[in-house]
Amino acid sequence: MIFEDKQIALKDGRTAILKSPCVEDAEKMLNYIKKACGETDFLLRYSEEWDNVSVASEENWIRNLRESQNTLAITCYVDGKIAGNCEINFRGGIKTSHRATVAIAILKEYWNLGIASAMFAELISVAEARPNTRIIELEFVEGNNRARTLYEKFGFEIVGERPNAFKLKDGSLLKEYFMQKKLNNEI
Repeated sequence: MIFEDKQIALKDGRTAILKSPCVEDAEKMLNYIKKACGETDFLLRYSEEWDNVSVASEENWIRNLRESQNTLAITCYVDGKIAGNCEINFRGGIKTSHRATVAIAILKEYWNLGIASAMFAELISVAEARPNTRIIELEFVEGNNRARTLYEKFGFEIVGERPNAFKLKDGSLLKEYFMQKKLNNEI
């Protein structure tokens, strides 16, 4: 799916562009996600887990995203640099097609500028426009209070937890919380 470019005003007065990732930005995307994963323990991977992903592989991932009818990715650019990205995946199949899953990551230097809120508003709007989508789901890791606050601001509620879901390098185990947001066309 393709997201039409949209300008947003940031809290610091700068302008950002939200748009679908471009194949020519594959290397930038790869560098961005490595950096994001190195800034927090709350993302799914450590930065070194991206070391074996080639630029060609990232290009293919972007092409597949752009051609997909069930996945939309939005990348945020600030001053030509990637500040964050998010994604919504619409499930298929008769039993699960009413659900969509979202994920988001923002580089630390761009926190508190309104990027995450702007991107989440766009994801929710896209989900609401799909007639079969009734529920948006996500997961977050214990201790990620910034993310939890964002998700609750948009109407997500905790519906379950998985103990010991994340094991950090120091051996600590963290819970994973599951959240859902029922859309206006809810069941």
